[in-house]
Amino acid sequence: MRRRDAMAIIGAAGAGVLLGPRFAGGAPAAGRASMKVTCVIRYEIDPFQRDAFEEYAGNWGRIIPRCGGNLIGYFLPLEGTNDIAWGIIGFDSLAAYEAYRARLRSDREGRENFAMAQARRFIRRETRTFVEGVDGTLGVPALPVR
Repeated sequence: MRRRDAMAIIGAAGAGVLLGPRFAGGAPAAGRASMKVTCVIRYEIDPFQRDAFEEYAGNWGRIIPRCGGNLIGYFLPLEGTNDIAWGIIGFDSLAAYEAYRARLRSDREGRENFAMAQARRFIRRETRTFVEGVDGTLGVPALPVR
């Protein structure tokens, strides 16, 4: 898989969660707003500790939703660059993100997951970027190829 293909998959996964029912052209379900802010976490990982990062990411699958984040997913490198991974989490606002971070700091399992990553040193660098979707560009399916 090429980097461009991986980014398309990440974008499609994010669009499905961000848009929910609107992905198919309908309106959002009652009481469900689409995510307004998406936090994209880029990890530089030790490629020889891929399994450790996979464990770390899997733990977030329980922790993030419990603390109020809309987990879109974690993505490991498959082909090409072997030391870049991604985590993508949606929020209704930057204020919702800040409230989530406060809950995360007080979550026992969250603190343990951070401590495990520090002790095992499989994350070399981590950066966060906050993005918003551009209306009309999310979840646009490919046209049939002739």
